[in-house]
Amino acid sequence: MEAMRREITTEEIETFWRDGIVCLREVIDPQLVLSMSDPIAALVGTAQVADLSAMGDALAANGQDVPRSETPADARGQFFAGVDHWLEHEEFRQFACQSPLPEIAGRIMRSDLVYLWEDSVLSKEPGTIERTAWHQDMGYFHVAGSKVCTMWCPLDSVTTDSGSVNFVVGSHLWDDIYQPNLFVSSVVIPGTVGEQIPDVEAMAGRGECQIVTFDTKPGDVTVHHARTIHGAGPNTSERHRRAISLRYCGDDVVYLTRPGAPLKEHHHKMVEGATLNSEDCPIVWRRN
Repeated sequence: MEAMRREITTEEIETFWRDGIVCLREVIDPQLVLSMSDPIAALVGTAQVADLSAMGDALAANGQDVPRSETPADARGQFFAGVDHWLEHEEFRQFACQSPLPEIAGRIMRSDLVYLWEDSVLSKEPGTIERTAWHQDMGYFHVAGSKVCTMWCPLDSVTTDSGSVNFVVGSHLWDDIYQPNLFVSSVVIPGTVGEQIPDVEAMAGRGECQIVTFDTKPGDVTVHHARTIHGAGPNTSERHRRAISLRYCGDDVVYLTRPGAPLKEHHHKMVEGATLNSEDCPIVWRRN
C-alpha cells in the first residue's frame, strides 16, 4: 500500500471535528490521483455515469428553478457523475481500497477501522452551467453514526471560477438531517423525509453562518463530515473540474434505513441497527 506523503496533524484532526471540513494540503502523491484520468475518461458517455446537465434541462423544462443558458446544450460543458465504480473497475478499487486514503480517513475520524461506503466521480467540463445544489451527504446514506466522511480528490487545479466546493462551517453540528435533493436542484428526492436545506447563503449574509472554500490541486484532499452542508458553483473557466469523491464510515456506524433514499443493489446484508457488513462495505483500513 502506498504511503501518505506526510502525517496528519493533530490540528487537522481537530479542525475536522470542530468545523466539519478540513483541507489537507499535499497529502497524497499527485501522480496517484492523476493516474485516474484515463479510467474517468472511459466512463464518460457510458451508462455508468449520469448526465446531470441533461437532468438540469429536464427539470427546467418542468418549471423548476435551475440555472440555464441560451447556449445550445451541445455547445455547453456537461456535468457527469457516477458512483460505485470500485465494484467493476480495478483502478477504482485500488484507489478507494488500497491507496493512502482509507488511512487518512481513519486518522481524521479517530476510528479504529474504516469501511468503504462508495466512490463517486464528478466531472464538470469547461463551460458547465450547473451548480451543485447545497446538500448534506448523510441524507443519501442508510447509516447512522458520527464517523462518516467524504474525501474529495481533485484531478485538476480547482478555483472558484471552475466550481470549487463551498462548505458551511460547523453545520455538521446542527440538529437536522436534511432531505436529499436532485443535486443540480434544490428539488428534494420524492419520498424522503426531513427538513429542507435552509438558505445558507442568506444566513451567511446575515452573519448566521460562515461559508468557506478552498483552491485545490492534485495531491490536496478535502475531508468533510457527512452532515456538513456543501455545494459548488458552475465551471465558467476553460479548465476541466474532475474529482473522485470517496465516502468512508468508521467504527461507530450502523445501518439506518432512510425512507426514499436510493438503495444500493450490492448491499445484501443490511440489518437495521447492526454494524456495517464487510461483504457489502469492505473494511479498507485498521489501526495497528
